[in-house]
Amino acid sequence: MSDMQSTSGAVRLDGKAIAERVREELAVEVAEFKAAHPTFRPKLVALQVGERSDSSVYIRQKAKACKEIGVEFEHVQLDDSIQQTELDARVDSINDDPAVHGLLVQLPLPGHLSTRHVVQSIRAEKDVDGFHAENIGWLSKRDGSPYFRPCTPLGCIELLQRYNIAIAGKRAVVIGRSDIVGAPVAMMLTKLDATVTLCHSRTANIEELVRQADILVVAIGQPEFVHADWVKPGAAVVDVGMNAVDDASKKAGFRWVGDVQPAAATHAGFMTPVPGGVGPMTVAMLLRNVVASAKRHHAAASTVRIVPSVLALADPVPSDIAIAQAQASALKPIAQLGAELNLAPRELEPHGRHAAKVTLDVLDRLDGMRNGHYVVVTGISPTPLGEGKSTVTVGLAQALYAHLGRAAFACVRQPSQGPTFGIKGGAAGGGYSQVAPMTAMNLHLTGDIHAISAANNLVAAAVDARRFHEATQTNAQLMARLCPPKRGVRQFAAPMLRRLQRLGIDKTRPEDLDADEIARFVRLDIDPERIVWRRVLDTNDRFLREITIGEAATERGMSRRTGFDIAVASEIMAVLALTTSLADMRERLARMVVAMSHAGEPITCDDIGVTGALTVLMKDALSPTLMQTLEGSPVFVHAGPFANIAHGNSSIVADKIALKLVGAPTEPGFVVTEAGFGADIGFEKFVNIKCRASGLVPDVAVIVATVRALKMHGGGPDVVPGKPLADEYTRENLDLLERGFANLRRHIENVNKMGLAAIVAINAFSTDTQAELDLVRTLARNAGAYDAIPTHLWAKGGAGAVELAQAVARCCTNKAESGAEGFRFLYDNNLSIKEKIETIAKQVYRAASVSYSEEAERKIEQFTASGWSSMPICMAKTQYSFSADPALKGAPEGFDLPIRDIRASLGAGFIYPLCGAMATLPGLPTRPCFYDIDIDEDSGDIVGLF
Repeated sequence: MSDMQSTSGAVRLDGKAIAERVREELAVEVAEFKAAHPTFRPKLVALQVGERSDSSVYIRQKAKACKEIGVEFEHVQLDDSIQQTELDARVDSINDDPAVHGLLVQLPLPGHLSTRHVVQSIRAEKDVDGFHAENIGWLSKRDGSPYFRPCTPLGCIELLQRYNIAIAGKRAVVIGRSDIVGAPVAMMLTKLDATVTLCHSRTANIEELVRQADILVVAIGQPEFVHADWVKPGAAVVDVGMNAVDDASKKAGFRWVGDVQPAAATHAGFMTPVPGGVGPMTVAMLLRNVVASAKRHHAAASTVRIVPSVLALADPVPSDIAIAQAQASALKPIAQLGAELNLAPRELEPHGRHAAKVTLDVLDRLDGMRNGHYVVVTGISPTPLGEGKSTVTVGLAQALYAHLGRAAFACVRQPSQGPTFGIKGGAAGGGYSQVAPMTAMNLHLTGDIHAISAANNLVAAAVDARRFHEATQTNAQLMARLCPPKRGVRQFAAPMLRRLQRLGIDKTRPEDLDADEIARFVRLDIDPERIVWRRVLDTNDRFLREITIGEAATERGMSRRTGFDIAVASEIMAVLALTTSLADMRERLARMVVAMSHAGEPITCDDIGVTGALTVLMKDALSPTLMQTLEGSPVFVHAGPFANIAHGNSSIVADKIALKLVGAPTEPGFVVTEAGFGADIGFEKFVNIKCRASGLVPDVAVIVATVRALKMHGGGPDVVPGKPLADEYTRENLDLLERGFANLRRHIENVNKMGLAAIVAINAFSTDTQAELDLVRTLARNAGAYDAIPTHLWAKGGAGAVELAQAVARCCTNKAESGAEGFRFLYDNNLSIKEKIETIAKQVYRAASVSYSEEAERKIEQFTASGWSSMPICMAKTQYSFSADPALKGAPEGFDLPIRDIRASLGAGFIYPLCGAMATLPGLPTRPCFYDIDIDEDSGDIVGLF
């Protein structure tokens, strides 16, 4: 300290000047850190109970100090009648808020509240006052490192150090043993290698001890307790006391004195003034603690902790469920996984021990953070057995996380219970590349599909009920029942007001409508032949594909033909997958078209008044479900639209949250998301529907291929579930394989056409020969793939995809070397409906022509007239061929693509043409999977689930 001032011999330890300097330094530190890290926003919350004037003064001082250095300050003032449980809830809420880096409770509290309890309720990592037992405990240990040191003791030490007063090897005496000042400052001096004696009011021979002190810190709260002649000549005296003593000569009637007689300055070498000594330093050190906390939080939030779980590999590889049960004890509690991802407790809503919903609040918190690398996994045209796309998605994430040490998220769709109990099985991956617990994922999980079913069927019930009531009531009766008086007042419900606006009726009171306006308002005039909304269930039941409803006598002859779809085919599922927020979901649900009127006008969910109820049913489903792989890497399971009859991708919100969570500033991680079926379906829709809606840009596409599927496309026998594979698939056959490669070549070309590099993941089976794997690798590279790599994820987990993971990381990091031209959409949304359909058909499928049924022609004309033509196209087509004929394998071209019908999903935001016959509700096979599924009565474990 160069500008030392001396009074009566002692150098004045000017706390006010030092505190001002500390604040200036902190202001520069905060400004520079904000410039380098735009999301850095340090925040302090002060909680005050009651309206004590002195407490309010202190809080205003802290608020002013925070503003000066660029720290956000929030003052939470509560009524002094608040009860302990209510106060605890407020403290917990602030503890859980990741935007808050420091919390202090202004003391004293009213007598009915426990100060000790409240102080200890503040989380140690936000206890910027440094009073929490955990912070004090770590302070007391020689090698301990508390989150914070108490502010006043820290201010005392700062003063000594700023004035270059030696501490190590000196004898220090601390008078006062309070938990706030005396005891902590004694510990801090000890850590700095002083020899410390801690005294108090009952210490014997205290005068003699003080006379030996090179450093004297007094915080006993008694005016002028230490006499001037006790002080050792040249000693450094830090007087913490602030005592009001009567003084009639002062305007206030009192003056402030310390715990040391002012005359001690004639003996001391250094001494703090009162006031102007320790007091200003306390606030300065509080600010330093807040800034340190915010920077520590920012550093933690910028790095995902990689904590792999160890796989216990077995040979031969057991069943999926046996592997899952063997690894169950290695699974992390979901709260631990959330902490590793820097998710705040308030952002996790646990569903059992190993799954949790993650709230969309995390997107607001991480707004401005960079994204991680975005990897999409797609595939070739599959066999009915599937080619392991989910297994590769999960295994690639495991390899990146557990074997390359990179932050990695897998984002997958939630399986439908229809296939789970039918023939295909679940979608948790397989072998040692699984989402865990796989039983939970493949069954109810967090109930999202049940919520979709309930919402969808509520719409269906509302449509038929409205048609029934309009058929049996007059306009006046409908009006009276739609707007009944409540406490003598009739009002329109919110969706009714929106319908009035759409009708151009600028009135808000039911009694103001004339007869014509009432008729227009109450009559939706639903055409039963043009109701497009069907009921759904999550079970494969072929006998509900076409049904007749309204057969009961109470429905008065209003029967009609309709049917059921599988739950994941509901437009509400597509809405969930494509929405970006609660408000966006509500708007999408509102505009879903359920029917047409006799006049040809579209009738929406908002017209039938069900929008708010749907949003309530879907509110919890909007949050993605956090799970983990067998190797401990995080997974989001969310949404599950089929790729052949919908757009076939997991949710936008899951991808967005994951990309932020792994977007560390120094070394971004990876989000591996899966697009359903082949690249002609799921990947094309990923690009032109999902990415268009999300604004996200992928870095690379991984195409999953198998020798088995390529042989099938080369002319091999049909692959039939439940039947043994033909010899062509279990013996080496390079000619058949090379002929079938045409299918993979086209998928590579299509990925490149969207401006992305394609990496081929060859999902190797035990029957594949090395010559077959080498041939696929050579052909793929020659066809324009960035690389082609055999993987053994089923048998080895992430270890079986290390080379694939390295290629993905290399491609993402060195985009210029990948040969990709830059991501782009296949078509402009402003093209006509037919132009977009034909662009997909000719450029992706390689059709020579597209033909339209009369119904499709009529719908295209109607949709164009309604202003719906600027939406993207979602082709509903078989997954087994580039054409609409599932038997046409390989890479056919020159065919005609028939469009038999076309429908509009205004909520999802796309138009979907139907190519050929597409079943929207699967049936059960002769031998469904459910024959093998049961419960072990002794252990309670599920058996037979794959």
